[in-house]
Parts: sequence; C-alpha cells; structure tokens
Amino acid sequence: MVDLPPFSSNFILHWGEMGTKWGVNRTVAQIHALLFISEEPLNAEDICNRLGVARSNVSNSLKELQNWGIVNVIHLSGDRRDHFESVKDVYELFRIIITERKKREIDPTLRNLRKSAEEAGQTNDINDSYAKGQLEELLGFFEMVSDFYNQMDKMPTKSAVKIIGMGDKIAKTLGGFGK
Repeated sequence: MVDLPPFSSNFILHWGEMGTKWGVNRTVAQIHALLFISEEPLNAEDICNRLGVARSNVSNSLKELQNWGIVNVIHLSGDRRDHFESVKDVYELFRIIITERKKREIDPTLRNLRKSAEEAGQTNDINDSYAKGQLEELLGFFEMVSDFYNQMDKMPTKSAVKIIGMGDKIAKTLGGFGK
C-alpha cells in the first residue's frame, strides 16, 4: 500500500480480511476502509494507486459500496473526476449496514420461514410435528429479532447508543450475567 502509514495499512488489510468473513469481497472492504480513514474524498485513480488494485476492480467495488449506501460520490470544484467518500459517522455507518443486511438476509429468510410454517401447518402427519415445531420456534425468533430491529431503527441514534451502552446494567437487572 503506497503512501500509507503502517497503522493505516494494517487497518485496511484487517478490514479486508474481516470483509471476507462477513461475506463481502476483500477489495470492496479494503476500499471502504481506505475511504473511511481518508480525511478527503478520493478519486478512483487515487484508490488504485494507494491500494495497488486494478481500475476495473475499483470501479466495480465503488458501485457495490454505493449500492450499500455507505459510499457517496462527491464532486470537487475544478475537477471533472468523481471523488468518493465513506459515511464517516460510525453509528450511522453501522445503521446503514444493519439495514442493508436485514433487507438482504433477514427479510427473505422471514418470508421463507412464514411460507414454510404455513405449509407445515396444513399437514396433519404426526411424523411432521417435530419439524413443524422447529420451524415455528425459528420463525418466532426471527420475528422477535426483526421487531427489535424495527424498534431500534425508529430511535434517534443517541438513544440507541445509550441503550447499547446499558447492556451490562440491563443484564444485571434481569439477573443475567455481568460483572
């Protein structure tokens, strides 16, 4: 990685590795990491040079990041090239990512589980009762998580951060775990 201090290179490499574990292309994650820690918006050529990545790969990755809503195109006065900038607010960034993941992963799973549970409810075969129960339990869990997300998403960011910060206190109050 060119013109980057070691801590930046380390972060970008790690974010790329984590991206692959989260189901995101390594280059997409590395470009996001670079844009996230860059004070100024970068054009595609800057990104190519700093990461040593092919222009076509950068272009495709930037499109994906824009589709996620975490990278925006910025136009700078006197420069005809597109420049790119990551959402900088950590909480807003993760709200966007969680919303997209819910849309892409949880919502289709919920639709499938509802359909499967409905179909399972139409059979009276005793041999199907265990599978029916498992589907109903899984559907209940996914609906609960989805409802929790919907409630958290309605909250202002400051309130959501306070609730997250109170996790240990809530666990202790409910008799769960904690220090």
